[in-house]
Amino acid sequence: MTDRQLVYEEFADKVGGIFAITEANMPSVPLVLKEAKPLNPAWGLRGVRPPFALMFLARQSIVLPQRIYRLKNDRLGEVEIFLVPVGKDAEGVSYQATFN
Repeated sequence: MTDRQLVYEEFADKVGGIFAITEANMPSVPLVLKEAKPLNPAWGLRGVRPPFALMFLARQSIVLPQRIYRLKNDRLGEVEIFLVPVGKDAEGVSYQATFN
């Protein structure tokens, strides 16, 4: 896996796609990318990456702790993302990632 700065455009066309948590010490957990949204595109005019947020849904009842997870997507490859659990309902557990 390479260290790279992730940008909104890498995720915008992957809404509805699967990002699987692929950690060595746990079973694979599929997450559906439910939303990718820019937060303040004007920041890009200042020469920095515009902030954006991602919302994922895991269709399981177990809530994973907030931390960096390795995710794999068939089109994007492997990325490391800090996920924060933000809600749980009948659909599953929602996780958010915010990039500033």
